Amino acid sequence: MADTSNLLSQEELAALASGIDDGTIAVDTGFNLTTRVKKHDLASEDSTLGVNTSSIEMINERFVRLFRMGLMEVLRTSPRINPSRAQIVRFGDYLKDLRAPLAVNTIRINPLRGFSMVTIEPTLVFSALDNFFGGSGSGMPGMPKKRGGDKDGETPANWLPPTRMFTPTESRIIKIIIEVFFRSLREAWAPLLQVDLEHIGSEINPQFAQIADENDLVIMTRFETESVGGIKGFVDLVYPYASLKPLRDLLRNRVQADGSEESDLKWRQDLTKAVGDSQVELQVLLGTVLDDYSRVRQLKEGDLLFFKKPELATMLIGGLPAFEVQVGMSGPQVAVRIEKATSPETL
Repeated sequence: MADTSNLLSQEELAALASGIDDGTIAVDTGFNLTTRVKKHDLASEDSTLGVNTSSIEMINERFVRLFRMGLMEVLRTSPRINPSRAQIVRFGDYLKDLRAPLAVNTIRINPLRGFSMVTIEPTLVFSALDNFFGGSGSGMPGMPKKRGGDKDGETPANWLPPTRMFTPTESRIIKIIIEVFFRSLREAWAPLLQVDLEHIGSEINPQFAQIADENDLVIMTRFETESVGGIKGFVDLVYPYASLKPLRDLLRNRVQADGSEESDLKWRQDLTKAVGDSQVELQVLLGTVLDDYSRVRQLKEGDLLFFKKPELATMLIGGLPAFEVQVGMSGPQVAVRIEKATSPETL
């Protein structure tokens, strides 16, 4: 039996609570009173110090150009493709916005860990099929182009029955799109990492393509497409967050190496501003004399050295030649006038 001799009685607890309420007992005593606690869930992933999505967007930009040209070559269609910003979301939240049927493809991107996913909306499949057989790319007969209040070219997400399977011809078009997708993504990753893509399986219901748990983080990019016939669709590329996290240093370094001219200009401006108050020593070199060391050793006070004065003197900044100057007078003081810039090679 537990020892209860050290526990407070009900009367003592009531007296303690009453003292706290009326302020006779101080409650703001102790250690680390100003410490703030940050909640951390050990069961969930943290993306604050993980993958830089800017590097993924650079890969996506290369991919879009290659993917569009690839579709033109094999399907005779050239849709407009606009990539959205790469987002880090929970896999369950991503699945909530999807409605079957979709061309859901589970893929492996070696050497990345785990499985990734490529989701193709049926409208893109039907538009590509129509173009392939000489149509205008307006999609299959009976496909609605507009829903109430929407813009032209948009189709409702549930215009097909959720159990509707793709026909063999449609499946062949999906396979061609996947092949172009693989080739384009492989070339887009090539400057950073050599990857090998493998198709694992296909589904029409995204709930069956479990590449991660519902609470796991994924990196999703949606490529919005619009065919010549005005039909809009999308292709989603989903990486498990855990598969890219081991490459975060490689991705971050690549972004730094591939900085745009705009970022370089900003960096130079910030550097110029930071060193603007630095003090440097300026020296004016009127001329130079070349002589033997044996004669230099014998020089003494009063000896004369003769040399030909150059037309312009050299101004040194920090010991390095910077300008060619004209030496003269400005009022009662000796002064120099800068004539032109120079470099160490001209000294």
